[in-house]
Amino acid sequence: MTAPVAGDRRGRAFVVTCALVVVLIVASVASLCVGPSGLSTGEVAGLLADAMAGRFSEINSVNHVILFDIRIPRTLLGAMVGASLALAGAMMQGLFRNPLADPGLVGVSSGAALGAVLVIVLGGAFLSPVMDFLGIGALPIAAFFGGLGTTLLLYSIATRQGRTSVATMLLAGIALGAIAGAITAYLVFRSNDFQLRELTFWSMGGLGGATWNKLALALPFIIGVFIAMPFTARGLDALVLGESEARHLGFNTQWLKSLIIMVVALAVGVSVAFAGIIGFVGIVVPHVLRLVIGPEHRTLLPATGLLGATLLIVADMICRTIVAPAELPIGIVTATIGAPFFLSILLRKRGVVDL
Repeated sequence: MTAPVAGDRRGRAFVVTCALVVVLIVASVASLCVGPSGLSTGEVAGLLADAMAGRFSEINSVNHVILFDIRIPRTLLGAMVGASLALAGAMMQGLFRNPLADPGLVGVSSGAALGAVLVIVLGGAFLSPVMDFLGIGALPIAAFFGGLGTTLLLYSIATRQGRTSVATMLLAGIALGAIAGAITAYLVFRSNDFQLRELTFWSMGGLGGATWNKLALALPFIIGVFIAMPFTARGLDALVLGESEARHLGFNTQWLKSLIIMVVALAVGVSVAFAGIIGFVGIVVPHVLRLVIGPEHRTLLPATGLLGATLLIVADMICRTIVAPAELPIGIVTATIGAPFFLSILLRKRGVVDL
């Protein structure tokens, strides 16, 4: 009975993955059309065709700027950030064998946020030469190194004699996240009105600052995450059975855990760096797909990336339109979707409700 069930599950996963590809394409096209200055599908297609044919003299300048300088970078950044956060969540849940695990749980998001807050609050007073040198890359670079530094510290605490304890890592991550949160809160307390406003909007997440330059900075790191993904899938399936069982199956569990940790740090650090703090994507997306296509990571991870990208693109469209011409922070939308879902998981695990 095992083989037919596995075959049915993989067949369903293939159908779902193909459907998610179509949905992602539709959502991306809609994202290019929707906004305070609406563009029809025909106008978008015409602009893209003109650009591909090199007919720049025939392009309407206003629509050209809206499409190529605002909406395409924003849609691409949303897709990359959504996919990265969802993949990071799926990997963390596989590593900890817990569907409630999230990159924020081990302090990676808090560390990245601390790096960004340091630049916003102290950059002008103490780091002005560095800020001038890095330009627009100062904030994302600081956030990335904040997340990476937290991960390396976490890893050094949890690793002894070449072995990494997942339980120690989880507890140390909670403590490091609390420390980073306390320092961040102190810096917010010391900030002036302008810095406080900037911090508030950044902490709620958003894709409004997307540019081609930022995409160029983020793309190599995101590609690294996608390249590493196939190497972790089979190992994550083995880790679900237990660490000793994974070793008996021939996996180098120490190397595998190190790879997963670094990939998660990279995905979350880059996402926080370029889009601020966006919660619940890493919990909701893998959990939904696990219910639909099963827990096998070879099929779960690609589908998770596709649905994560689609979810953030759709959330961004809601942000741009629901209070137009103003713009709602995207963290509010993802929290509105994710928090009730997270609560339903907890209630179901406690047996309070049957959802």
